[in-house]
Amino acid sequence: MAGSDAAAAQALGRARDAVARQAWGEAYRLLSDAPAPLTPDDFAAYADAAWWTSRIDESIVARMKAYAGYTAAGDDRRAGYCAWMLFYEHQLAGRTAVAAGWLRRARRHLSGEPECVEQCYLAWMESEAAAARGAFDEAMTIARGMAGLARRCGSPDLYAMGVQAQACVLLAEGRVAEGLDLLDDAMCAAMAGELSPFFTGWIYCLGLQRCMACVDLERAAEWTEAAMRWCAAMPAENNFRGLCRVHRVEVLELRGLWPQALEEARRTCEELLPYERWMAGGAYRLVGDIRRRYGESAAAEEAYERAHELGRDPQPGLALLRLAQGRAEASAAGLRLALAEQSSGQDRLGRCRLLGAQVEVALALDRLDEARAAADELGGLAREWQQRCGSQATMLHAVAASAGGAVAYAAHDVERALPLLRRALALWLALRVPYEEAQTRMTLAAACRSAGDDEGARMELRAARGLFERLGAAPDARRAAALLGGLGGHGPQVLTERELEVLRLVAAGRTNRAIAAELVISEHTVARHLNNIFAKLDVSSRSAATAYVYQHGLA
Repeated sequence: MAGSDAAAAQALGRARDAVARQAWGEAYRLLSDAPAPLTPDDFAAYADAAWWTSRIDESIVARMKAYAGYTAAGDDRRAGYCAWMLFYEHQLAGRTAVAAGWLRRARRHLSGEPECVEQCYLAWMESEAAAARGAFDEAMTIARGMAGLARRCGSPDLYAMGVQAQACVLLAEGRVAEGLDLLDDAMCAAMAGELSPFFTGWIYCLGLQRCMACVDLERAAEWTEAAMRWCAAMPAENNFRGLCRVHRVEVLELRGLWPQALEEARRTCEELLPYERWMAGGAYRLVGDIRRRYGESAAAEEAYERAHELGRDPQPGLALLRLAQGRAEASAAGLRLALAEQSSGQDRLGRCRLLGAQVEVALALDRLDEARAAADELGGLAREWQQRCGSQATMLHAVAASAGGAVAYAAHDVERALPLLRRALALWLALRVPYEEAQTRMTLAAACRSAGDDEGARMELRAARGLFERLGAAPDARRAAALLGGLGGHGPQVLTERELEVLRLVAAGRTNRAIAAELVISEHTVARHLNNIFAKLDVSSRSAATAYVYQHGLA
């Protein structure tokens, strides 16, 4: 028995050494197999090791055992910390009622204690709650108190969290520039290696979420690079890797680095699916957007369905896919529902994208008033955001200018359309978002042509075609090439025989289904022909294409 006890003690000693070295994979294996009775400290370390290796359910079980041990020993500080961590883990998993129960327990354990660093966790939640109900002065007072307490207790980790809590209050209050400055301060502490690994990852993930919520692409890109460098330098057991990577996918997609974005999305989903399904759903939605632009409809549809299964709304990408498939009414219905379910304050960038898509779909259906209303809301969002952040060069402003220019062009107001579209183009260039730049160039080319500037139209179309080809956006590249051919003076001759057949049937009032049956082709093929026809004739709807047929004697 003595030899067995000694072996068990040695095994537990190795496990504790692995914990001290933060070798979480090794610590998890050793603690899983440890034969000796574990202390509350061992169970707490086991919970941390399980968390770092993405075994969240095991982490919760082990932490509850640690909590029970600390409570039995009358150690309120450690029990309170365990209760708070159980609140955090359950909250991440979406179990809000259970999380609230553990938060109440944490308060019960820590509220009566002398000043201690664990009370910072309570202050953080109190600050967030005050900000959520609009009591910003109270929230800021609590957040500053949290930072002061952390400083007095000698915790750089919780001091940095206190700074970030203050940044979040400022952002919630609408003082965006000040909030982002404080956010940078907290992120610098993470980048400089001043914090423990857990808090470094925490600061990066929360900060990146705030950057994207503030539509600050440049800031998000810089901090994402820093976060991923840190992740790469960490051991493989790094639960923050997937959480940081999902923001990298967003940045890569916007920058037009689509092959890299797809690879990062694949890895993100592998890392997040075991415990963060909602975040993984966001990665699938981005995959759908890229596949749609590649012209891979089936793969895009599959990705959007997977995003939906994981709790993420696949709009506006799904609506734009339906539009490309010739199902404009389904597209419009999906967008209306998505917009109705989301208020403008929830996710500015998300609502901005929904409204931009609504403009595109409404114009395709000849619903100018609906398109104008969406563009006007975008303009209002951009002006409101400018007051908050002090900048008029964000993605919100770029989308608003693009939408406003497209609506003005559709309303035959070229004098208003041209400056709006040129402003949008300048913004997309500055933001380095090539796909939106190319799309704006396409609309600008049409406006230039209406103004009699065929040379300007050719230059914009050539630039757009080059961008689409580099990105791999094959359907858009074909559309740009067709429009360039039309500028060569060929007129209706650029249509193929099959396209002329489809066009004549559209003019006769046939639906896509009826055309498919008459020509013995699929509805998808009909939709593809219509996209090409609309591009070549420089029209945006069936009624405009019908008018073209009769104006040019093609009936």
